[in-house]
Amino acid sequence: SYIVEEGLNRMYGERDDNVYYYLTVYNEAIPQPPEPEVEGLREGIIRGLYRYQAADLEQGDDRPRAQLLASGTGIHWALKAQTLLAEDWGVAADVWSATSWNELRRDAMEVDEWNMVHPDDEQRVPYVTQCLEPAPGPVIAVSDWMKAVPDAIAPWVPQGLRSLGTDGFGRSDTRPALRRFFQVDAEWTVLAALTELARRGEVKHEVLAEAIARYGLTEEITVEFAADEASANEPGA
Repeated sequence: SYIVEEGLNRMYGERDDNVYYYLTVYNEAIPQPPEPEVEGLREGIIRGLYRYQAADLEQGDDRPRAQLLASGTGIHWALKAQTLLAEDWGVAADVWSATSWNELRRDAMEVDEWNMVHPDDEQRVPYVTQCLEPAPGPVIAVSDWMKAVPDAIAPWVPQGLRSLGTDGFGRSDTRPALRRFFQVDAEWTVLAALTELARRGEVKHEVLAEAIARYGLTEEITVEFAADEASANEPGA
């Protein structure tokens, strides 16, 4: 509702900006969670990113940290991944809702352009950088989009960005099977976070094989799909 209100105000209200707004609507019946009680919620929703649910930390908590960015229905996979990371691997992850990858990139590009033509002035910082710079640990982005969409903000993520997305051809199957195939479900998000933490030396490399075995993250489903495609292409099929 915040984005709709902002769009109406900018397009038809007092501001009357030369812009247009659109909404991406999903056709999946998933209950909408209640509005989180976080500081700066409205600004974060409108500007493209806000921390939806912080890790459950105690004073002196020295667990490895990670940041999970998700858009659309991906927020549900990220929340599950947050739980799995904490319970199975002792990793404290924050979950961020990315309401607009495009808006984050647009702001960052405008800031870069302003800084370039004002070299002697105090340099501005893109909004996405302001959000993530103080956030510890690797940053994982997950969505139903192709990886190129969240990758668009990678230059302004100080920690670096690992994106999970649905690159490839469309397929007709159950949503859980498709998300497992495209490696964007909660378990693959966990493995991505553990992989980046292992590269940093913050978790043991051995946990990667353990996670693959525990969650059944094998290539069997890829082989199955490939076999189906081969059959469909046979003469007379």
